[in-house]
Amino acid sequence: MRPVIALFVGLAACAPMDEPAGRPSYMGIQTDLLDGDLVNFRVALRGTDDPAAVENYAECAAAQYALIRGHSFTRRVRVNTTEQGGTWRADAVYTISPDLPRGRSSIDAVVKVADCGASGIPTV
Repeated sequence: MRPVIALFVGLAACAPMDEPAGRPSYMGIQTDLLDGDLVNFRVALRGTDDPAAVENYAECAAAQYALIRGHSFTRRVRVNTTEQGGTWRADAVYTISPDLPRGRSSIDAVVKVADCGASGIPTV
């Protein structure tokens, strides 16, 4: 009976396993200071069908940028996304501020950057 069990274990180890879902390929961040606390971020990525992934990438960039500038918060002003040939792009504008800005799209930069790092999303 032992040879049968050993053979079964051996075959189970060779069985094909489901491949994990592919991770997006992050293609870079371009940052432009527009005016004082208003910043434009352009990001691109491949390897996903989810438009929210490129928006999240832009948000991660904005949060890190706020921290680099010594601020604690950012707020989304607008995000425009496009997809062409499997590449998602976002053209996003955020404000950065040392204090919690008004609005529903306020982001705590420290929390967001930590979340981005844990999710494997690069920042500025």
